[in-house]
Amino acid sequence: MTIGVFARTTGLTPGALRFYADSGVLTPAEVDEFSGYRYYAAAQIDHAVTIRQLRDIGMPLDAVADVLSGNPAAIDRHVARLGDDARRAGRTAAALHRTFAIENEERFMITVNGPVFANAVEQVITATTHDPEAPVLSGVFLEIDSATMTLTATDRYRLSTRTMPVQSSRQWTGVLDGVDLRAALPFVRRTHRVHIEMRSSAVDFMADGGDAQPCRVLAEQFPDYRAMLDGLPDATARVVVSRTALLRGLEEQPNEYVKVVVAENNIELGDLELPAAVTGSQCVLAFGVTTLYPAVASGLGPDVMLDIIGEAMPVLVRSADDGDLLTSAMPVEPSLVGG
Repeated sequence: MTIGVFARTTGLTPGALRFYADSGVLTPAEVDEFSGYRYYAAAQIDHAVTIRQLRDIGMPLDAVADVLSGNPAAIDRHVARLGDDARRAGRTAAALHRTFAIENEERFMITVNGPVFANAVEQVITATTHDPEAPVLSGVFLEIDSATMTLTATDRYRLSTRTMPVQSSRQWTGVLDGVDLRAALPFVRRTHRVHIEMRSSAVDFMADGGDAQPCRVLAEQFPDYRAMLDGLPDATARVVVSRTALLRGLEEQPNEYVKVVVAENNIELGDLELPAAVTGSQCVLAFGVTTLYPAVASGLGPDVMLDIIGEAMPVLVRSADDGDLLTSAMPVEPSLVGG
């Protein structure tokens, strides 16, 4: 199986698989001598899952190799070291908090409509993912300038970005912890006016009556998504199609991947034919249903617009009549779709 299929099967990323191959921990079953493509065998799945589980608990590669060579006692030694490290980290954190009191952090506040902000977060947070090697991908990147708030999330296969108007006295950027943000959404949704207080380590969502929900700010730097979007070539085709019809068609797909054929006046979604307004070149793409469906479902209004660049480039999904929500969905190799 290809590296992409093996990655999805085992819960590892293609980048992690390449790293483990180069480190000698998990080598591909076969490497094409001409293309360099890496292929894995089904018999390697359990081995890869074991590596992922060991890495999920922070085990270094040399210790992983020790376990895989038949020494499970290395797991106990590693867990003991984690306990020691946690206790040391706790003592260090306490000392730092005493030195740099949170009350002394520089902070400022903006006010938003709670239900509107909650909807905007829910439209982008579906593009987050849990990746121990890239914890920033579990968060939502918040950017604020004098007139605009932008929320962005990505899991490498999808990217969602949503803008909404605000009034702010200054600029601020930070990655909001996805777990904390999800926990705060019910409070934000039922609060008409939400005051968002920003500081370097956390954000507080506050109501007029004094109730508040905290949200941590992650330290890692968010990927430069603007450079990625700015670097994309012009679209070769544009499709405007009913969002409801497209979602229903995706829901009816029996397989993990679906072929999308862009024709003259319609798109073919597997065996279904959906009317569409098509401009530009006809083409054939393939998507993972779990990638394309959330990108379409998070849209606004009755129609969605698909800007297609090529079968190996992100497809930009936006609301046809409201361009302030943009989601990119990465196609997969058409060979993954049978027929």
